[in-house]
Amino acid sequence: MNDQTHAKGPQALDFKSATLYAVRVVLRSADTAEQLAALAQRMKDAGSFFEDEPVVIDASAIDAPVDWTALVDALRQHKLHPVGIIAHPGHADNAIDSGLPHVELSNPPARPQAQAAPDKEVPVLSQTAQQQVSATPTPPPAQAPAALLINRQLRSGQRIYARHTDLIVIGAVSQGAEVVADGNIHVYGPLRGKAMAGARGDTKARIFTTELDPELIAIAGVYRIIETRLDAQLRNKPAVVTLEDDTLRFDPLSP
Repeated sequence: MNDQTHAKGPQALDFKSATLYAVRVVLRSADTAEQLAALAQRMKDAGSFFEDEPVVIDASAIDAPVDWTALVDALRQHKLHPVGIIAHPGHADNAIDSGLPHVELSNPPARPQAQAAPDKEVPVLSQTAQQQVSATPTPPPAQAPAALLINRQLRSGQRIYARHTDLIVIGAVSQGAEVVADGNIHVYGPLRGKAMAGARGDTKARIFTTELDPELIAIAGVYRIIETRLDAQLRNKPAVVTLEDDTLRFDPLSP
């Protein structure tokens, strides 16, 4: 078969652009027993929140060798799928021998943040100036991506992901339900399940709800399991969750 005939035949495969959402597992210790114990505890706390997710193992803070085979086997036992590692060159070779390629994680694209200007910075135009401005044609503003709106209750086992935008839920997020967004999350109703904002690393993302009582809260990969009841000023009250210095902050929303 010559090249010309081959080019006219059906294509057995093709390449398409794609993006991959992956959980980053950051190693703090090279001790295998400590790693496996911490992994088991984390997965127990998170329930099914991370199950069946691709995983990148970040060993950039580890100087000692890592038992990649044992770690990969443990991750797979917990229904996680390792796809690559981040490590010092001296340790990356061993990981590659275990079937883990070295990968690079790009920084998330910055999303425009709405900012309210103080009243004193808002110019007041005279009637003549207003007429002149109105007569001057201006290009229409760029349209921002619309938020994903869910106008119903989310029950246990249901999961919603708002990619590259905010998520608005008008209704309850029940225990066992999961809401994930690359931007902010707004829940106009009880938030009793799991909520993760800034899923692709946006540390400026926030979580708003009219009734805060979640199982798990996460922003940009920093998460907290709510094992005990929240403070009375927060539980079942309007609240906002933000991320400051790698720490989740819970604040009441004043009426």
